[in-house]
Amino acid sequence: MRNMTIDILKKIPAFSQLNENNVESISKITVERNFKKGAIIFMEGDPGEAFYFIKSGKVKIYKTTLDGREHIFTILSEGGVFAEVTLFNDIPYPASAEILEDAEIGMIKNTDLENLIRNNAEIALQIIKVLSKKLFYSQQKVKELALGDTYMRIAKTLLTFAKEHGKETSNGVEIKLNISRQELANMIGTARETVSRALGQFKKEGSVDIEGRKIVIRDIEKLKGWIQ
Repeated sequence: MRNMTIDILKKIPAFSQLNENNVESISKITVERNFKKGAIIFMEGDPGEAFYFIKSGKVKIYKTTLDGREHIFTILSEGGVFAEVTLFNDIPYPASAEILEDAEIGMIKNTDLENLIRNNAEIALQIIKVLSKKLFYSQQKVKELALGDTYMRIAKTLLTFAKEHGKETSNGVEIKLNISRQELANMIGTARETVSRALGQFKKEGSVDIEGRKIVIRDIEKLKGWIQ
C-alpha cells in the first residue's frame, strides 16, 4: 500500500521533482479514505483544512449559484489534485467536491504539510511552482469565459476530455466519461441547447460521433480547428 501511495505522489506535479526521501516523508502524513459515488468530500464554505489527490475514481469540482444552478469547474481522475488553493491560507473551500465514481482519495492536512516544509525548502519550492502554474491556467479560463466563442470553448473542453479520459478505438478517441449535455453546459457556462447545437455541428462536419452520452472524436485536427 505504501509503495502505491508513493507512486501516485510522484505523479503529482508539486512533488514530481522531489527525491525518494522527500516523497516518503509526504506519504507518511497522507491519510487515505474510500468514498462511494455521490459522496461529498467537502462543501463550498467549509473550513479549508486539507488538500487531496485521487488514487482511483473521479471527482467533480463545482460551485452552486444563488439560484441553485451548478457550475462545474473540472472533473478529475487518478493523479488529480484539488483544494490546494487552501494551502498556506486560512480560507474556506471556494468550491465543492463530489465523488462521480467510487474513489480512493489521499488527504494531506495543511498543518501537517506546513510542519514538514518548514525544514525542507525543496518541497516548498515545488509547491510554489505548481500553484503558480494553476493560477495562470485559471486566469486563461476566465479570459475564455469572458471573450471566447462558445463553440470554441466546447471544442476545447472535448479535446481536454479526450486527453484526460479518452480511449483509442477503431472509430476514434472515445471519451470515457459519463457526462450529460446539461453537465457539459454547466462546466462551460452556457445553455444545454447551445451545447446540443454545437455537438450537432461537430457531428455534421464529421469531427465527432454522438450516441446518447457517448462521444467519440473522429477527427481531432478538425475539432482543433475551432480553437485555432
